[in-house]
Amino acid sequence: MTHLYLGGNNPQQHITLRYANRHGIIAGATGTGKTVTLQGMAEAFSMAGVPVFIADIKGDISGMARAGEEKPAFKKRADDLGITPSYRSFPVIFWDVYGEQGHPVRTTMSEMGPVLLARLLELNDTQTGVLQVVFAVADAEGLLLIDMDDLRAMLLHISENASEYSARYGNVSAASVAAIQRSLLTLEQAGGKHFFGEPALEVSEFIRLAPNGEGAVNILAADKLMQSPKLYATFMLWMLSELFEELPEIGDVEKPKLVFFFDEAHLLFDDAPKTLVDKIEQLVRLIRSKGVGVYFVTQNPADVPDAILGQLAHRIQHALRAYTPADQKMLKAAAQSFRTNAAFDTEEVITQLAVGEALVSVLEEGGVPSMVQRCLMRPVSSRVGAITSQERAEVLKMSPIAGVYEEALNRESASEMLQTRMQQSRTESDNLWGTSARAPLPKPPSKAKAAPRPTASLGEQIAKQVIREVGTTVTKQLVRGILGALLKR
Repeated sequence: MTHLYLGGNNPQQHITLRYANRHGIIAGATGTGKTVTLQGMAEAFSMAGVPVFIADIKGDISGMARAGEEKPAFKKRADDLGITPSYRSFPVIFWDVYGEQGHPVRTTMSEMGPVLLARLLELNDTQTGVLQVVFAVADAEGLLLIDMDDLRAMLLHISENASEYSARYGNVSAASVAAIQRSLLTLEQAGGKHFFGEPALEVSEFIRLAPNGEGAVNILAADKLMQSPKLYATFMLWMLSELFEELPEIGDVEKPKLVFFFDEAHLLFDDAPKTLVDKIEQLVRLIRSKGVGVYFVTQNPADVPDAILGQLAHRIQHALRAYTPADQKMLKAAAQSFRTNAAFDTEEVITQLAVGEALVSVLEEGGVPSMVQRCLMRPVSSRVGAITSQERAEVLKMSPIAGVYEEALNRESASEMLQTRMQQSRTESDNLWGTSARAPLPKPPSKAKAAPRPTASLGEQIAKQVIREVGTTVTKQLVRGILGALLKR
C-alpha cells in the first residue's frame, strides 16, 4: 500500500504514504465529522503498517477495538462512494495517565525538564529561574529527580542553603520557592502525582506492529485528563519531545514510523509563552526527519499559530459556521489557506458542507499541494462510539504490554539521598563531640544568694528544644505522607 484512501470519487482523495510525515490538520465545527475522519485515517494508517497515537477526548475512539456495525448513514455514504463497506476491529493498546482505563503513563521530573514543568506549574520568569537552579543543582550533585517528593526535597534543600546556591547560580528567594511549592500542591490535587514516577514510559512502546503487520493503535484515555488542560497539553508536548530525542534521524522514508494525532490542539497554544510556541514550532519542523507525522485536530485552523500552520501539508476542513464578524474573518482565512479550485468558491462551500463532507488538499507527487477538492469522507470499519468497561478490560488483558507498567516502583532518589545526607551530618556532629549534641547537658552548680532568673531555666530550654526537634521531624513525616506519592525520572 502506497496511498491512504480518504474519500471522494470524482476524483478520489489520497494521502501518499511517503509524504504522510509532512504533518496535517483536521478542522471543523463541533458535530461536522472530525472525530469520524480522525478514526478513518487512523484505520488507514494501521492497515498500512503505520502505528498511531491518539488522545481520546470523549471516549469515542475506543470503539476501534471492536468491529463496527452497518448503519444507514454509513451504508449510503459507501454507496455514494462506490465502495463496499467492511466491518472489523483494529489492534488497540489503551493508555491512561491515571492508570484507570489503560496502562499507566509515567515520566520523571528530570525527563519533563524545567521548561515544560514551569509551564505546567504556571510559573513566572523569576520562579522559572529558581526551578532551573533546582534542576542544575540536582544534576551537579547527582540527585535523581523522579517524583514530586524529590522536587519538594530539592526545593527545601535549596531554600535552606540559599546563600550558598545564590552565590553560585543567582538569587534564590524564599518567596519563589514557596510559590513553586504551592503550584506543586495544586498540580498534585489535579492528579499530577500519577504522572511522575517509575517505571517511566518508553515512547518506543508506541512504535509496535501487530502479528498481522498492522500498526498498533495507541489510544490515550483523555476524558479525565482534559479536566486539567495544562496537564493534557504538557503531556502531549512532552511526548513529542521524547520522540524527537529518542528516535534516530532517518530522513524521507516510504512510510512514517508513527503518526501522532493531537486532538483539541488549541489547548497546546492557549496562553503559551512565545518561547514555548517557538519550541513547538521547532519540534514540528524537525520531527518529520525522525519519521513522525503530527496531525492537529481542532475546531478552527486559526487555533494553530501561523508559523506552525504553514508547515501542515495535508488539510481536511469540515464545515465552519460564521455567525459573528470574528467568525467570518476566520472563515475567510481558512478558505485562503487552500490552493484555489476554479470549480467553486472555497469560502462559500465551507459553510455548506454536510456532516461527513470536507474540503481536502494533500501533497501531490513532487510535494506540491493539490488543488482543494470537495470530498465525501469514507465510512469507518470499526465501531463508532465508546466500548464498554468489560470490553476495555478484555483488551487490556490481551495487551502485549500487560503488567509492564502497572506496578509503581520506588528507588532511591533525591528525597531519600538528601535525608541520608542529613542523618550522616548529624552523626558526624555527634562523633565530633564524643556524645550526642542533642543530649541533655549537666546543670551548672548553683550559686549562693543568686537572684532569681527572669528567663526559663536551662532544663526548660532543653525540654523546649527537644520538643521543637521532635515536632519538626514528625511534621516532615506528615507533610511527606500527605503531599507526596513516590514515583519517577
